[in-house]
Amino acid sequence: MKAKALVIGGGIGGLATAIGLRQIGWQVEVYERATAIREVGAGIALWANAIRALAELELADILLPLAIPDTAGGIRTMHGNLLTAMSKTEAQQVFGDHGVAMHRAELLAALLERLGTEHIRIGAQCVGFNQDADGVTAQFADGTTAHGDLLIGADGLRSAVRAQIHGTTPPTYSGYTAWRGVTHFDHTQILPGESWGAGARFGQVPLSNGRVYWFATHTELEGGHSPNGEQAALLHIFQGWHAPIEALIRATDPTAILRNDIYDRPPLHSWGSGRVTLLGDAAHPMTPNLGQGACQALEDAAVLVRMLRNSSALTDTLRHYEAARIQRTTPLVQQSRRIGAVGQWSNPLAIQVRNGLLRMMPASARQRQIASVVSAEF
Repeated sequence: MKAKALVIGGGIGGLATAIGLRQIGWQVEVYERATAIREVGAGIALWANAIRALAELELADILLPLAIPDTAGGIRTMHGNLLTAMSKTEAQQVFGDHGVAMHRAELLAALLERLGTEHIRIGAQCVGFNQDADGVTAQFADGTTAHGDLLIGADGLRSAVRAQIHGTTPPTYSGYTAWRGVTHFDHTQILPGESWGAGARFGQVPLSNGRVYWFATHTELEGGHSPNGEQAALLHIFQGWHAPIEALIRATDPTAILRNDIYDRPPLHSWGSGRVTLLGDAAHPMTPNLGQGACQALEDAAVLVRMLRNSSALTDTLRHYEAARIQRTTPLVQQSRRIGAVGQWSNPLAIQVRNGLLRMMPASARQRQIASVVSAEF
């Protein structure tokens, strides 16, 4: 009889893992607490490491109709002055590959189609699990249960699986809030990359079909809201910033602008227990400043499937997977938080120093920093 895996969470990492496990002969059931599998209206950039992970999972082909190559990008001041940049040609020469950008919802839909809807149960909120020598049983809020040989907690920042193993400590608020939007906009008018000001940042990423994904951050109290609407709040925050920032905000449907406080958690020294392990944001939630959240979830999926392919000792394999991934993800969680803190500086003197250091950074140092993220073995 085939071994059976229960995947808790139907996001990008959970679906990719389920597909990979089915490819190596496992039975897989995915349980998603939402009542529909969908992603919110935002873009996603997959760096070269994520593309390698998808290729290992035999999923690289799903990118072809969805993605466009990530363009040259850089960091600018709020007035548009370039501080540091890396062209697409330079990235290809140094790293041998480049990233791609796409709509998150389209990537999720492609993964779901590849897996098959018959392997996923929606509206299934996992509230805990039990395990013994014979397997692991997931428990759901509606009183139902599911039994398997392996349980993978891929249920996000506030993972129920993680909470049972490590406690219900709340995530750590970064000190800033993010807004995201997608709109149709002339690609020749945008400046790909990020612009940094005082306690605020704005990013622009071209997508397929004439769309642009943008994101913004601003130092805010946790749990805040905008009484006059998010579009109005953003136009106030970014008033006077370089073109086309205000135009991008105005071009976006106000009802489609997403607002989310940004969180992470301190890295864990261990993830799972027995037949249970974690993956993606359930294991190593990180701020978005390195663009590695989904990328690291895909790496997790590739490594876990690789290690289980020829394994006969399940629990030992899970602990080896966790050790390898903790070593890889812990520095990224920490580095992403540091970059976010620097990007949100608001003191004028600190900003002047920050901008000066970015301008003076040698290309070789910039390349080493990026290579440590996108070119590292996993």
